[in-house]
Amino acid sequence: MTTFRELHQASFVMPNAWDAGSAVVLAEAGFAALATTSAGIAFSLGAGDHTLPDGAPAVSADVMFERIHQITAAVGVPVNGDLEDGYGARPEDVAKTIRLARDAGLAGGNIEDYDGRELYAEELSVERIVAAREAAGPDFVLTARTDGQLLKEPTPLADSIRRANLFREAGADCLYVPGVNDLDQLRTLVSEIDGPLNVVMGLGSSKLTVAEVTGVGVTRISLGGSIARAALGFVRRAAEELRTQGTMSFAEGQIPQGELNELFARYGNANTRAVR
Repeated sequence: MTTFRELHQASFVMPNAWDAGSAVVLAEAGFAALATTSAGIAFSLGAGDHTLPDGAPAVSADVMFERIHQITAAVGVPVNGDLEDGYGARPEDVAKTIRLARDAGLAGGNIEDYDGRELYAEELSVERIVAAREAAGPDFVLTARTDGQLLKEPTPLADSIRRANLFREAGADCLYVPGVNDLDQLRTLVSEIDGPLNVVMGLGSSKLTVAEVTGVGVTRISLGGSIARAALGFVRRAAEELRTQGTMSFAEGQIPQGELNELFARYGNANTRAVR
């Protein structure tokens, strides 16, 4: 089987799962690698993700890694972890998170430079990636993410490019600048960032296609929480139809139970494996 690191020698799509069931369905579709989504996992637990309102519940690292264990146990393809900001500001916090990621069976993982309020100082951000690289070992694919383009007042694109290149020098294998959904800007990122680039698709109203994004030289495409949010959107539409019209046309799109039973029997149930 192609290793996760080898996949980064060409372009590939890496959709994001939020539980064992969604991971199995995505793996069965034929994707060579999957990712986790902290947003999707949080939403499935009735919690928020990333920029939370004051007092809103957040998902702890322990709970997040419990779900990650279930996902990696359910499928045979490499899984990349959404590790948020490493669950702590200090480099040693990030190193601990990377070791937990390896123990959880992840083939790689993203570390953000954003703490939920603001970007970490540039020097500290670099130190965090250095610590992550040291903890990762040679096989773990470390992705450094810089969130300047997602801020309420985005930083200049040049600042994100500078950070990405500093992270590359610090040992990151892949770079990630979410919030860029313009082909010309993506071309700029590809040409000015010295390393493989991850781009997240499916956010907002962007109509970019996989062919267009890989055509400008992007190595890896992820979807973040897009599929999870779309699934919850389906649940809301189904509930509204049932409540307001009393009809169930939404049921026409379901996967038959027998098919799901056979699918999960082939892959094995993550929860069962965790108990053994």
